[in-house]
Amino acid sequence: MRAERGRGERVHGDGKDRRCWRFVEAMDERHVGETVEPGMDEGTRRRTKMLVRFTGGIFLLLLVYALYFARDFFMPVVLSVLLALTFSPLNRWLMRRGLPAFLSAMLIVFTVVLVFGGLGYGLSGPISGLIKQAPDIADKIHTRLDDVSNSLIRVSEASKQVEKAASTASDPTVQKVTIAQPGILSRATGNLLSIGTTIVLTIVLTLFLLASGLLFYEKIIQSFQLLSDKKRALRIAHDVEREISRYLFTIFLINCGLGLCVGLALWLTGFPSPVVFGVIAAVVNFLPYVGAFAGVAAVALISVAHFATIGAALLPPLAYLALTTVEGQIVTPTVVGRRLEINAVAVFLAVAFWGWLWGVAGALMAVPLLVFVKVFCDHFDELRGFGNFLAIEQADPRPDDVLETRIEQGR
Repeated sequence: MRAERGRGERVHGDGKDRRCWRFVEAMDERHVGETVEPGMDEGTRRRTKMLVRFTGGIFLLLLVYALYFARDFFMPVVLSVLLALTFSPLNRWLMRRGLPAFLSAMLIVFTVVLVFGGLGYGLSGPISGLIKQAPDIADKIHTRLDDVSNSLIRVSEASKQVEKAASTASDPTVQKVTIAQPGILSRATGNLLSIGTTIVLTIVLTLFLLASGLLFYEKIIQSFQLLSDKKRALRIAHDVEREISRYLFTIFLINCGLGLCVGLALWLTGFPSPVVFGVIAAVVNFLPYVGAFAGVAAVALISVAHFATIGAALLPPLAYLALTTVEGQIVTPTVVGRRLEINAVAVFLAVAFWGWLWGVAGALMAVPLLVFVKVFCDHFDELRGFGNFLAIEQADPRPDDVLETRIEQGR
């Protein structure tokens, strides 16, 4: 009774004492779930933590191994999950209008397939024309960059002389074994089959994920026993889906707008095939920094081959560079918000890792996956530090952290 009366007196005291007591209560609640095993000394606890970390490291290595060697399976699965998250708000909006889940999913998937299929068919002609003109473009670039090409020619001639000397010095009686390499046609056929299989699996799995409707949320409710756990899991799943879908859809619209502006700017400067390079600018912009650099470099090389003067050749790449700079420094931070932005080091490492793991497709999915990880980590206190490491700015502090800071400052 005395303790409770003292507690009531402290709570009803002045404002500073009340804030202090609330902070103590918050700290007590934070450590309610922590338990200490009886009879476990400090050395045993330290060894247990080391064992857990060691096991986690082994699991991560095995996971990377599985993702690499089973990439033909995991790649369409991850891509379809990202697509389903992107279009889930639209799918739910159609369901609220009375359309069944499977019909709304079919409408979304087939519309996307028709749009991108028609775009690919329309661009097939200009792209094939660029491929046919590639030797002429290379010759023009070779002529313009005379000094560099002469250096390359000298290196090539020296290499041929070394190969000639090595072949003449070899013993003619030794039988040479040459391994026949697969032809270009067979390699191209294999790549096309692999790409086609990935596309089909992605489309089908995206269709089923969207058609499932609210099944995922229902399974979450059934997986937990306590009502508080059900609410927390539903809140996390809903927040992750909402923020990821909003981010991906917004980035998709921004990249489409950038591609339109780049294509228009290239057309105004007299650049050849501006529509093709506008689409390329929209696609490669999913690779922050790397995509913009590659796009500007490609436009600069073709400008050198196409235009007669240096001034005219500089206009297209400078226009591209100006537009992508405005997009990266002004448009995206304003529309997306600073909270979901990722720092440059994390983006570069993610693009390099996923590009090594899954090639071009992995590099394109690197940033969406990184944002997914950050949003997921922000919902767990144990992972909040890693999510804060990925962010470009420090995450908003929790209320008890703000209270602790104010108490230390005497406010």
